[in-house]
Amino acid sequence: MAPASDPMVPTRYRVGDRTTETHDSVTLTLVPVRAALPTFDPGQFMMLAVPGVGEVAISISGDPAAPELQHTVRAVGAVSRAIHDAPVGSALGVRGPFGTGWDLGSCAGRDVVIVAGGVGLAAVRSALLAILAGREAYRRVVLVVGARSPDEFLFRRELDAWGASGAIDLEITVDQPTGDWDGPVGFVTEPVGRLSLDPGRTTALLCGPEPMMRFAARVLIGKGVAAEDVRVSLERNMQCGIALCGHCQLGELLLCRDGPVVDYATAGPLLHVREL
Repeated sequence: MAPASDPMVPTRYRVGDRTTETHDSVTLTLVPVRAALPTFDPGQFMMLAVPGVGEVAISISGDPAAPELQHTVRAVGAVSRAIHDAPVGSALGVRGPFGTGWDLGSCAGRDVVIVAGGVGLAAVRSALLAILAGREAYRRVVLVVGARSPDEFLFRRELDAWGASGAIDLEITVDQPTGDWDGPVGFVTEPVGRLSLDPGRTTALLCGPEPMMRFAARVLIGKGVAAEDVRVSLERNMQCGIALCGHCQLGELLLCRDGPVVDYATAGPLLHVREL
């Protein structure tokens, strides 16, 4: 049975595995019950639905080369809580993939700086996995990750492995140290500000709370990185995924179609308009 040709009709997937990331976040591995949806580009999102509860847009956090989907979900509302709590073997409706990706092809031969705050790491994980799989295509790769506290880092084992591999430069920081944390303390803008960059050959990928992205983008642009080479993943109230309902409008953009990944030359002026 082929996936539904109507983009508004969900395709049935089954929860094949679930991994607890933090006290309120899990990573679900979803496998198609029958035929799979088309492959995705890192940075795109899916619409996930729980029958009788609702539907919500979730970034794809898994490996783009893998046959299954992975979504890292934080329980913040009724729908995301229902998805978060879905047990292994249960069924979810999936639509997509939708939106724009990180355009990693244009990053080839360049330095890549990835900056993630909190659950924003989920939206850049697929890009990092793709970069690591084709590591020879890129120059220096830097990953800067921030969390409110040490126990809120997603993918903690992977972070340790990535940092130890030597394939990337890893910087992690927390807002509030707890327990035996002896690492850096502060916002992600601080390690970003300390980076030595080749600005003309650097592309930056940013995902996290909007204030974090604005400040990090400002630091990078201040170091000479072109606004067109700073890409941000934006979140608004996406409900249809195909630019029909208008709920995700940001100025002239419909983020389910023109985003979520937008270059900062386009996004920056819009994010500074309070009414938007």
